[in-house]
Amino acid sequence: MDMPFHQAETWGTLQSDGIEDAVHSAPTQPRISVVLPVHNGAVYLDEAIRSILGQTFGDFELICVDDGSTDHTPAILQRHARADGRVRIITNRPNKGLPGALNTGFAAARGRLHCWTSDDNVMRPHMLERLVAALDANPDTAIAHADYSVIDAEGRVVGLQKVGPVSELLLGNRIGAAFLYRAEVTHRLAGYAEALFGVEDYDFWLRAARAFRFVTLAEDLYLYRRHEASLTDRKARTIHRLGAQILRRELALIEDRALRARALVEHGLASRVDPRIDMLARGLILSPGLAWQRAGTILRHLAHHLCRAITRRTG
Repeated sequence: MDMPFHQAETWGTLQSDGIEDAVHSAPTQPRISVVLPVHNGAVYLDEAIRSILGQTFGDFELICVDDGSTDHTPAILQRHARADGRVRIITNRPNKGLPGALNTGFAAARGRLHCWTSDDNVMRPHMLERLVAALDANPDTAIAHADYSVIDAEGRVVGLQKVGPVSELLLGNRIGAAFLYRAEVTHRLAGYAEALFGVEDYDFWLRAARAFRFVTLAEDLYLYRRHEASLTDRKARTIHRLGAQILRRELALIEDRALRARALVEHGLASRVDPRIDMLARGLILSPGLAWQRAGTILRHLAHHLCRAITRRTG
């Protein structure tokens, strides 16, 4: 389900097809293009941008894609663009959604390396430096990724997320939020699938894993902000449907029955807002032994969703 992706050919001030590039491009080609998609993200946006501009590796352009914001996002972006020539602003009208905003940003990217981040997350100061070094040290590798910390709404660290191994990518998104990849990855994969809003990153990494090599850094390079109750039941059902669609596609390429069963069970147990009973059942039918191996987790999963169902019925 690859979507069309075209490298932009016009630089500087541009307004076409609802897209406005409001900042002149830099005179030299940067090493990295960082894309920052944002839709009404004014609350944390300033902190996110400052973490990018404060990187110890400074040879980058920051392409901020304002995806039809109606809050103070445009003013924040303009302030940073006036202060730092590496900042470019592209405005989507109307809103395209996250994968569409990413494709807009990367179509205008000039760097040989690509990266993107979110308006509510924070790069640690040496993130780009360490990921560039990893790719430079592994010229046959196209994608570098690293561990990250999880923070709450106030910015307090509440956990550390280890990433990888990529060999287990079918079992869940093992890439994480701190990554850098060669522009060839973007172009060969034709960008992000715009019809898969909510699981576009997982789809991207699964497709990338078929064609490219990854290098994993056991270093904490990023702060990922987790918002409690930010995922509604309606959104969860949509993401579940799209995720199941991706999983069916990938499982059709896998002959290993045990791996297929593990993937179904892992995805079946992954959601706190969607029970995914059908997915879980298919995995256990393929490999009944998993019912004993994962008995405790399965029982807790079922109990959690039973309690949710009772609460909704009596609430």
